[in-house]
Amino acid sequence: MRDPAPRVFELDAALHPLLVSLAEAQQRSPDELASSLVASALAQQAGQSELGRTWQALPPRQQQVTALICLGYTNRQIAARLGIAINTVHTHSRLSQAAFSVNSKAGLRQLLAGWDFSGWDA
Repeated sequence: MRDPAPRVFELDAALHPLLVSLAEAQQRSPDELASSLVASALAQQAGQSELGRTWQALPPRQQQVTALICLGYTNRQIAARLGIAINTVHTHSRLSQAAFSVNSKAGLRQLLAGWDFSGWDA
């Protein structure tokens, strides 16, 4: 099967000079840079969608524990806040880490750093 013909999109007039300037600085054509930027943004969005699907697959208690971890709470603080045993917090933490394919609470925090968990802090 042949690749479809390339699609042409219009660029906002205010962005065009910035694109041209950046392309010149990188010694690339504006079209090449625009294509690269779109591909990168699409890949990032796909990654965010995957994170969202992983989050939605977590049971509610794991979501709570993960959110509180990302807000910087310790296991002891999470246990007290949720009225559960510290070992239960640890288990939920490990399961969340496995779901997101990270090896630590710091990894969870880094992976989900752009997310707003402030509603979980109420």
